[in-house]
Amino acid sequence: MLITINLYSMKTLSFIFIFLIFIFSACGQSNDTELIKPDGKTISQRINTPKGFNRIDVEADSYGYYLRNLALKADGSKVKFYNGIIKPNFWVYTAVVDMEIGERNLQQCADAAMRLRAEYLYKNNKFDQIHFNFTNGFRVDYSEWMKGKRIVVVGNKSYWKEQTTSSNTYSSFRKYMDIIFAYAGTLSLAKEMSPVNIQDIQIGDVFIQGGSPGHAVIVVDLAADTKGNKIFLLAQSYMPAQDIHILNNPNNKKISPWYSANFEGELVTPEWTFKKTDLKRFVD
Repeated sequence: MLITINLYSMKTLSFIFIFLIFIFSACGQSNDTELIKPDGKTISQRINTPKGFNRIDVEADSYGYYLRNLALKADGSKVKFYNGIIKPNFWVYTAVVDMEIGERNLQQCADAAMRLRAEYLYKNNKFDQIHFNFTNGFRVDYSEWMKGKRIVVVGNKSYWKEQTTSSNTYSSFRKYMDIIFAYAGTLSLAKEMSPVNIQDIQIGDVFIQGGSPGHAVIVVDLAADTKGNKIFLLAQSYMPAQDIHILNNPNNKKISPWYSANFEGELVTPEWTFKKTDLKRFVD
């Protein structure tokens, strides 16, 4: 009898667990189902703008165009950590960017913003513009890495050393980015970016708070209505390293996953809260 009761209890608990997963998976989803097109392959194809809003114009070779057209995994895909484990709080996002993140716990929040920026520059042969600072202030130019130089880190000091032949393969570029991920973060990135007024927000801007911990989310699309009101989409990675994903808006399910630039007080995202003054931009 005891075994029967236990088995019955286990089945009941399993049913409850499955039901809760179903409920949570719906949390944060847009009330306007027309905003999401499940068969869309990119951000612009998958996520429609709310009624009255249109995407702003961007140049075909611009960073904004690149981010807006990031490839997405199939609708319903789950964010995975670097080790293959599924991110448990999957109700925080609406789509997953189709980009490998490696098998080490490296590409976290600020790293995702740097990765997307560097991928765009690499794709467009703008190698001289790829550079980031370590937390200790050491500037790491990809143009030096291409020459075969490698970085030696001793304590809080870093320096270049001639180590290998010149190379500009994508594999070499990814190794460069892994070094950046290992020694840079929100503290360093926040210092090397320029402040931006929220009314001047652009695709590619980053809401960032430098610290330990700190966090960063990147604007990957932007739309406006005829009155000049702006809305934007946000993407992030997090800790531990995980797939980049498009965030839901927990405070406005009617327009989620879009966020209004006219927010009062703080910008509340599913896993972090930012201020208007946290908005910054990469310096060319």
